[in-house]
Amino acid sequence: MANILAVDDQTSIRQLVKYILELDGHTITLAQDGQEALDFAKEQNFDLVISDVNMPGMTGINMVSKMRRMEQYQGTPILMLTTETSDYKKSKARNSGASGWLSKPFDPPRLSSAVSKLLH
Repeated sequence: MANILAVDDQTSIRQLVKYILELDGHTITLAQDGQEALDFAKEQNFDLVISDVNMPGMTGINMVSKMRRMEQYQGTPILMLTTETSDYKKSKARNSGASGWLSKPFDPPRLSSAVSKLLH
């Protein structure tokens, strides 16, 4: 299965994503903000990145933009998982390199389905 990096400043969301995706057989690494995610991304390769948009320090959109500049992440799917619903933010995320968008709150089958689609 896939090696996935999940980034969110809320512990409960990180743990929920980890629980759901580990049930699907994936290996999950958790990061609490964009900088920690970039540090992990430099140390190992991930098949998929899931990130919140609004986080302290570095937004998810800025993190995506920086990841896309890293050679090993130019083609890696990146799913934004957020409470944001504005078309402006969605457009900005897409322009930064995000591959998909899933709104919170989400149900487990929807997350599993989105991850499956992005990995295949």
